[in-house]
Amino acid sequence: MLVLVVLAGCGAGGDGAEGGGAGDVNYQDAGTAADGGGGGESGSASGGGDSAAQRESSDDGSATGSQSAARALVRTGQLRLEVDDYDATQATLTAAVEARGGYVADSAEEVREVGNETFTTGRVVFRVPSENFSGFVDSVEAEGETLSSETNTRDVTDQLVDLRARLDNARAERDRLRTLYESANETEDVLAVSEELSAAQERVERLEAQLASLEGRVAMSTVTVELREPRPESTTTETETPFADRDPVGAFLGSVDGVVVLGRSLVVGGAYALPYLLVVGVPVGVAAVVYRRVG
Repeated sequence: MLVLVVLAGCGAGGDGAEGGGAGDVNYQDAGTAADGGGGGESGSASGGGDSAAQRESSDDGSATGSQSAARALVRTGQLRLEVDDYDATQATLTAAVEARGGYVADSAEEVREVGNETFTTGRVVFRVPSENFSGFVDSVEAEGETLSSETNTRDVTDQLVDLRARLDNARAERDRLRTLYESANETEDVLAVSEELSAAQERVERLEAQLASLEGRVAMSTVTVELREPRPESTTTETETPFADRDPVGAFLGSVDGVVVLGRSLVVGGAYALPYLLVVGVPVGVAAVVYRRVG
């Protein structure tokens, strides 16, 4: 009887958790949220001349503004800059992000060569508190010539609410199973509840990890910066010496080398051709001798 109760309760809890997770990933563009907020303000402003209606509309507009301010936003930025000194710029940006409470999450650089000169390119990933996102992006753009700049904002408020609700349901189911496990006496009941309890604990841990990851991306924005120094211009050009100005000794030695190369080529060519001459020439020679004797 206890096993049936456990399975029924777990089935109901599992259905509730899965039902809550139907929209697991549902990002909404921040522009849509902003348009919605703007619409609320416009609607309140379009009321008639009644002062009471105006005050009510003003209150509605304030409520809409406070709701917009409470939205959970994931903000990211991607920038490409050309800078005079890669190392100095990276050090300046690192100090800037640390001053704003952020840090360098990842970096990679490459030194390239053009002729006898070198230039450095690389990529640095910064994590900065979301409230300092815009200020840090402005600091990055001020460090060199901005080749490209792109920022994105995603509203994940609904996703956070969904994850938290699913996590609460999963924790409640786990706690209920723990109570049943502690009160179980029969071995069969203990084994059945233990299996369901392990599955419930796994669901809780998985949802906790998803929630922590999403909250981390909301709290700390990501800014990816590609830096490159100017590519040096190649100034080395090879000029051919006029024939009359060449060194006679060098010309003679060059000719001797050419003769040696030619001789080696003939020897190597003969070595390659010798097997074919034996295979083809011997039968032809024998046939010629026989033909002359018969004739």
